[in-house]
Amino acid sequence: MDRAAAPLLTATPHALKKVQEIRAGEPDGDKLALWLEVSGAAQGEYTYDVYFDVVDAAAAEDAVTHHDDLTVVIPAGSVERLTGATLGMSRDLLNPGLAITNPNRPPAPPAPSPAVGAADAPPVGDLTGDVAQRILQVLERQINPSIASHGGRADLVAVENDTVYLRLSGGCQGCGMASVTLGQGIEVAIKDNIPEITNVVDVTDHAQGANPYYEAAKT
Repeated sequence: MDRAAAPLLTATPHALKKVQEIRAGEPDGDKLALWLEVSGAAQGEYTYDVYFDVVDAAAAEDAVTHHDDLTVVIPAGSVERLTGATLGMSRDLLNPGLAITNPNRPPAPPAPSPAVGAADAPPVGDLTGDVAQRILQVLERQINPSIASHGGRADLVAVENDTVYLRLSGGCQGCGMASVTLGQGIEVAIKDNIPEITNVVDVTDHAQGANPYYEAAKT
């Protein structure tokens, strides 16, 4: 791919329609832009945080693009990693929703130095304890620091067999983009770090959030 000629972000008509429908349900929705940023990496793919905020919150170095009447803001640190990406719709017939197709991949983690043994320097991402404890570590180390940028937080409610139940709060509660952040950010990170988990369920009452969102939670 010719990166110099690649558009920063392409949005399909169906995805634009979906975002505009969700935005219409937000207070002062016509003043909101869609913010899209890379929140981390898991399973060899980037994970994302997607939310609404005013375009005036963008810094001078952030990228601001326009798609029909929708403004999209990509923070400066995510611009290179999202160049050439497409915002479209997933092919999941049971849980259709927004999906991001990105030709870019995160760099491979560096190989451990042979001069340092595991006993001398344990990996920074080393997870210990039972499944619930490891989920809490992923939430606090990786997920919450990312979604805190717009006042969001994810808390563990319960673990039953291979299923995790989470509650979103702050900027994520009631946000129409919560399902995207859950599916392409939080869920991927948890499954990547804790392979025993195969399902992540959002039990948030989004209708009670600051920005009510009445679409059914992803199951």
